[in-house]
Amino acid sequence: MKRMQIPVKKDFLLSLRAGDHVLLSGDILTARDQAHKKLVSLLKEGKKVPIDLRQAVIYYCGTTPTPKGKIIGSCGPTTASRMDSFTPFLMSHGLRCMIGKGDRSDKVISSIRRHKGIYFVTYGGCGAYLNKKVLAQKPIAFRTFGPEAIYKLTVKDFPVIVAVDSKGKSVF
Repeated sequence: MKRMQIPVKKDFLLSLRAGDHVLLSGDILTARDQAHKKLVSLLKEGKKVPIDLRQAVIYYCGTTPTPKGKIIGSCGPTTASRMDSFTPFLMSHGLRCMIGKGDRSDKVISSIRRHKGIYFVTYGGCGAYLNKKVLAQKPIAFRTFGPEAIYKLTVKDFPVIVAVDSKGKSVF
């Protein structure tokens, strides 16, 4: 098991291999379909986006409502292929790290290899377990999108597996 502190050091990313188990600690950003579409739209219009893509670890997740007395509701991963049409463009603007579930298209794998990125998977169906790894949450952007808004999650020992490494090798 490897440990990764966010923000990520480039050398550490390059050392990861498909199949490595990693515990993430630091801030990750949730973003799903609508947030991805909006980020791409803003960039294409030449406008500033509300997050630093170069430092971001984007978690494809839409949280459920937060129960009273809890930090966050269930926060399991969303199927990553739903973001495949946006990913190469966002990677060309600095995105390097993503977390989701399921495999990625050849076009995304090629972009990961070209931009020396990484794609992690985490455990689908385990949102109630994963929420125990979240120390804090804060809305960052696109609040009107509800659960598809961008949230900053501060995590400790958040479990992921390297699904596609910076050389384009995939566990799938």
